[in-house]
Amino acid sequence: MKENAKGHLLALFTICVWGTTFIATKVLLKAFTPIEILFMRFLIGYFLLLLMNRQGLSVSNKKQELYFIGAGLTGVTFYFLLENIALTYTYASNVGIIIATAPFFTAILGRMFLKEEKLKTGFFVGFLTSITGIILISIHGSSAFSLNPKGDILAFLAAFVWACYSVLVKKIGSFGISTIQSTRHIFFYGILFMIIPVFLMGFEWKLERFSNPIYLGNMLFLGVGASALCFVTWNLAVKLLGAVRTAVYLYLSPVVTILASAIILGEKITVISVIGAGLVFAGLLLSDKGKGKN
Repeated sequence: MKENAKGHLLALFTICVWGTTFIATKVLLKAFTPIEILFMRFLIGYFLLLLMNRQGLSVSNKKQELYFIGAGLTGVTFYFLLENIALTYTYASNVGIIIATAPFFTAILGRMFLKEEKLKTGFFVGFLTSITGIILISIHGSSAFSLNPKGDILAFLAAFVWACYSVLVKKIGSFGISTIQSTRHIFFYGILFMIIPVFLMGFEWKLERFSNPIYLGNMLFLGVGASALCFVTWNLAVKLLGAVRTAVYLYLSPVVTILASAIILGEKITVISVIGAGLVFAGLLLSDKGKGKN
């Protein structure tokens, strides 16, 4: 029970941080391209994790190394690139709703490959309840909402690869390697696979931009907090709770976003948003109870 509570707190903490990253990203986009932000934040995260644990990592066989390669490719490189590119083709509201389907994909993959969770009706009722709440939060007050096949498909792919990442991380958690070491190794492969997009998408260092303390502070927040710290806490939550139970916390991300918008940006919280948030919480509870053991 103690480990279970710890896992829930870690997942909740992670989502609270990840739900506010849009503010830092929005500030940085004034001077940096999306690929520059992505590459720099994970580079900072990698070196911080290296400072926290300098011990070398050795895996027992090549199969285990393939899990790390897959996790770096899906959770770091593919997920963020697909999400960012999707935003250039479709509305942010579309992406927010579609990304929230990641727990559903995680549940299916987790059941198929990990035999981890037996899904009950409550899980699917919770999923539909949360998605309804997220739709209310995402499209309320937006006059621009429509299907955009190219961007929407990319967003679905992003949700799917995050589900793949969650399942891979759960498997990695059984290797007996410390979470900091395993996360650092995942970052290594994520950065490695990011090198080609970096060259293709016009990456520039221009470190003088960090003379602006606002840019420096926001990049450090993304690199230290949202990347190094939160990937460790998320991966540890997956290790303690399982891929599916941790994934359902992704439903809360839009709720955290509207609260952060109200507190930091002074944006108004509407009645529809409150109703949507209530549905998200209800769906989270239903989803968590709608799973059983084998």
